[in-house]
Amino acid sequence: MTQLVRDLMHRGLITCPPHTRLGEVAVLLNQHHIHALIVTDRSGAPLGIITDFDLLAGEWLSATPESLTVMRRLTAADLMSSPIESVEADLPLSEAVHNLLEKEISRLMVTENGQPVGVISISDFVASLARRIPPKRDTVGDVMSDAMLVCRDKTPIYSAAQAMTEAGYRSVLVVNERGTAIGIVSGRSLLPFIESGLDEHLTVRDVMHTPITIDINASLREAADKMIHHHHHRLVVVDDANPENFPLGIISTFDIVAAMARPGSVWQEEP
Repeated sequence: MTQLVRDLMHRGLITCPPHTRLGEVAVLLNQHHIHALIVTDRSGAPLGIITDFDLLAGEWLSATPESLTVMRRLTAADLMSSPIESVEADLPLSEAVHNLLEKEISRLMVTENGQPVGVISISDFVASLARRIPPKRDTVGDVMSDAMLVCRDKTPIYSAAQAMTEAGYRSVLVVNERGTAIGIVSGRSLLPFIESGLDEHLTVRDVMHTPITIDINASLREAADKMIHHHHHRLVVVDDANPENFPLGIISTFDIVAAMARPGSVWQEEP
């Protein structure tokens, strides 16, 4: 039987009202360990969606004291995306995957008879992969992204935020003077600065987190398990036989979803 969106979706919506300040949005995202909030009106009807990437753009725009003052006055309604992309709960999962890939988004609101009941995101697909992919399926090297956004450890935070926004990347790999990967800065790393503003003297070294690595020959299931265990959306791909070499690439939740959408994958076959 073909799996439906309802089989994988996460029921319930974590919401905020449209007048929520960006600092409050950052707190909610951190508290719930999520990447997006549904913005609703007083009746609970969805108006839009605001993500950690929206806040990242806001942080970049608040580079000066004057612009920071303006940005602090902005609310969820000012930065949210509207209308929200949605999908019906009884549609096949393959259609949801197609929508995520075609529209280059990370999540869809799920409706039943037109009423919002939950969300299905890339993370939900990754969690299901950890349960479904046989141990000897495709390896990390088959689906990883060879292109990476890289910066030195002395790069100012605002420069990294600007590069991430302009390149459309959700993270940047931090390397030292020898080219060894020492950290990753993601949108989540920058959330604490939404309310307080950036100290122009801070560098990526001050906010980066230790990269989680995976061998290029590891299975996709191993990659999915690591992402879920560490609550990371991306892993740095390395050659375990030569750990000091420059990283080989990045594998993200989006790379795994793309692999699921390929003709011939287990997700495209009738059960």
